[in-house]
Amino acid sequence: MRTKTITLFLLFSVLCSQPLFAQEQKKFSLYKPNENAKVALDSVIAKAASEGKLVFVQIGGNWCSWCARFYDLSTNDKQVDSAIQKNFVVYHLNYSKENKNPEIMKQFEFPQRFGFPVFIILDSKGKKLHTQNSSYLEEGKGYSKEKVIAFFNDWSPAAFNPEQYKNY
Repeated sequence: MRTKTITLFLLFSVLCSQPLFAQEQKKFSLYKPNENAKVALDSVIAKAASEGKLVFVQIGGNWCSWCARFYDLSTNDKQVDSAIQKNFVVYHLNYSKENKNPEIMKQFEFPQRFGFPVFIILDSKGKKLHTQNSSYLEEGKGYSKEKVIAFFNDWSPAAFNPEQYKNY
């Protein structure tokens, strides 16, 4: 009897979570599986160089509910959006069954090992500065605004300015 109860509870939990997951997925189509990611990334790097910014690469796919949650926070929260827009040019790199972008994954030292989304910070020449496992920024069923803002501040161009560290 106990096994049947547990099985029914698990089945009910899965069935109840499906509409929420399906609803997240219907609205989300940020990633472009057919895009030439190398060309797009080169363009983003050039833009970052001309604007004196770094590049923030969010790797994931339209199938990824956590990618949708991060995108929602990063575009709908004014403080998070401001921290990103001030310091970064953003690129959403597709990783899906249609296109895993293997050459770029190799170039970035296989960041998919951290799950999705995974974040990469590049300098304005395309050199990788950091790979971030996004699970460290999670809180509950979403992301911690404070952790996300701290992440972007810690990897902003100002963080690399030696003048900031004169008194240390």
